[in-house]
Amino acid sequence: MSVLIGLLASILGGLLGIGGGIVMIPLMVGFLKVTQHRAHGTSLAAMVFIGLVGAATYALQGSVDLLASVLLATTAILTAHRGARHASSLPEWKLKRSFGAFVVLVSILLFLKPFISPFVYFSEGWKKVFMLLAAGSFTGFFSGMLGVGGGVIMIPVMVLLVGLDQHTAQGSSLLTMVPAGIVGAWTHMRYGNIETRLLRGLIPGVLIGTYIGGNLAHFVQDGVLRSIFGIMLVWTGYQYLKTPVAKQVLQK
Repeated sequence: MSVLIGLLASILGGLLGIGGGIVMIPLMVGFLKVTQHRAHGTSLAAMVFIGLVGAATYALQGSVDLLASVLLATTAILTAHRGARHASSLPEWKLKRSFGAFVVLVSILLFLKPFISPFVYFSEGWKKVFMLLAAGSFTGFFSGMLGVGGGVIMIPVMVLLVGLDQHTAQGSSLLTMVPAGIVGAWTHMRYGNIETRLLRGLIPGVLIGTYIGGNLAHFVQDGVLRSIFGIMLVWTGYQYLKTPVAKQVLQK
């Protein structure tokens, strides 16, 4: 089952440039009965391999901006540790609700994507450097906390504000996931939030699926896929947002 989860999550992640964690985590919690904290940590560890294979696949197509990836990663690795540590301090119900809110945000961005035109205010010089460093900072924290790749933050910044094309933004985002994911996953491991037994199945699945998704992304029109996936995310996020407050909290 873990192989299939890794395969499905990474194909969708490669196609849409969102990393796959947003699919992997609900499947691990729902079907494999993994706790929310361990699902986040395990997903983040798998993100490292998704980033490696995905970035290599996009690079072969000439769709990676190395400078953008380096700038994003510079601050992402500094904040990923803090995000993972913050996740470990949250009770299960709060972490679930936080993940649900993030999933709903992703679905909204997917639906709005065709209607948003690039602003390109920060396409050169120190403005570009500052914007990418700032985006990396936010990306690292939320990646470490929520167990996702952070493409939902990085890609809009690179496309709308920095002026990169969609495929290059996705490839650069995948490359950034590698160092940020390593730092976040290491922190989660120290807190005991990684299911190593599942990684034996997830890693082969994500290696194959990321290669497939990364190649298909250059040929597939993603309009229908994005709409279907967006509807699924709205439903998933809503279910997470309904997570009841823990009984011990209500009794206080």
